[in-house]
Amino acid sequence: MDTNNGSSTTDFILLGFSDRPQLEPIISGVVFIFYIVTLVENTTIILVSYLDTQLHMPMYFFLSNLSFLDLCYMTSIIPQMLVNLWSLTRSTTYGGCVLQFFFALDLGSTECLLLAVMAYDRYAAVCQPLHYTVIMHPQLCQNMVFTAWLGGFCSSLILCSLTLKLSRCGHQEVDTFYCEMPALLKMACVYSKVMEVIVFALGVIFLLVPLSLILISYAVITQAVVRIKSAARWSKVLNTCGSHLTVVTLFYGTIIYMYMRPQNSSSQDEGKFLSLFYTIITPTLNPLIYTLRNKDVKSAVKRILCVKKW
Repeated sequence: MDTNNGSSTTDFILLGFSDRPQLEPIISGVVFIFYIVTLVENTTIILVSYLDTQLHMPMYFFLSNLSFLDLCYMTSIIPQMLVNLWSLTRSTTYGGCVLQFFFALDLGSTECLLLAVMAYDRYAAVCQPLHYTVIMHPQLCQNMVFTAWLGGFCSSLILCSLTLKLSRCGHQEVDTFYCEMPALLKMACVYSKVMEVIVFALGVIFLLVPLSLILISYAVITQAVVRIKSAARWSKVLNTCGSHLTVVTLFYGTIIYMYMRPQNSSSQDEGKFLSLFYTIITPTLNPLIYTLRNKDVKSAVKRILCVKKW
């Protein structure tokens, strides 16, 4: 049924990679493997952080939230994508598309803020080690995580509402593999300068501001590291900061390029592969870089396994 503004509540057709049928089996296989690996990695992190009392620290509290967020993010996208790749049916209901769009945007925005929170945690640990437990007390950690989740929810609610109000003149084909904002904006019949300004403004708030805070945090950390005389501590700090900055670069780099550029400035194929990159690669790398290479986590896993054996 058509609404007054020309938008439609009928099913959407997710074109995905239908223009490259020879690549679809390869893409579906890679995506399935990455999805299973991500499920195992992030579930392990959550369970180990909860079961081992020695990991009941702010750093692992934030990592557990990041792992849960990545699980939800991939689960909101990948199952539907695999169904479309494995079957001839590429349609999704209007309600299903709206929910997928909302949750993917909500979780992505939340991760932007959560990465900034994690950078502040590293700043407190490196630059204020004697006051770390006082600064990062449990109530503050919970409030910061709650603020990140609430901020992501509000951002998604605003953008989702405005995007779905745009007139689509009966267009049903979404030229990507899931319902995301750039593709839905391109379906609009008319150019909306107001929408582009709002997207840019929220992009500054949720992308550029958190990224700036992360860079400032690490600039201060670098100054503190230069004064460290212990080679062991120097190496540990650099490893932690380097890992975090690697993921920050991968995540923010692709997201900023996708959402901060003018919507008609690049090919749709480029957008599809960029979306695929930050949808499956970043959530898979997060556990490897942040936690699974961490000696504390490895020791915790061994302790839990030993307890179960006994």
